[in-house]
Amino acid sequence: MDLRLALVTPENVVEACRLEVRPEQQGVVAPVAVSLAEAYASPRIAWPRVVTDGDGGPVVGFVMGGFDPDNEVPAFRCGIWRLTVAAAAQGAGVGRFAVQAVAEEARRRGNDRLTVLWVRHDNGPEGFYRHLGFRPTGELFGQVLGELALR
Repeated sequence: MDLRLALVTPENVVEACRLEVRPEQQGVVAPVAVSLAEAYASPRIAWPRVVTDGDGGPVVGFVMGGFDPDNEVPAFRCGIWRLTVAAAAQGAGVGRFAVQAVAEEARRRGNDRLTVLWVRHDNGPEGFYRHLGFRPTGELFGQVLGELALR
């Protein structure tokens, strides 16, 4: 795959909203349409992007970072809000690429840590995030809070 990060545009939004995870992951990952509605409602904070296979190629993933440096909750100042990888593209490096893209943007904005929340579930993303270096640091709203040092 020739992975690229792209803005969500009128040309790719429908394809992004049609991304489907594996059946056993349903209910663990929010639909992209919900994520985009949240991004629309929080335009100063949300950083939504699609991952394509090639320049203008098919959408194989979606990631949304959240950058709110003044948030009273430290975990919400710089983090990954959403990550969705198409079922057929899982295991091909799409998720890693997307997380690295958010980490790069976080560094560009002067952040030294990146957070993510996940639900503990047999088919959840805990192993994926831990493999990328996130370490559990507690719980928030019934979910595991993971943190990745960026420096």
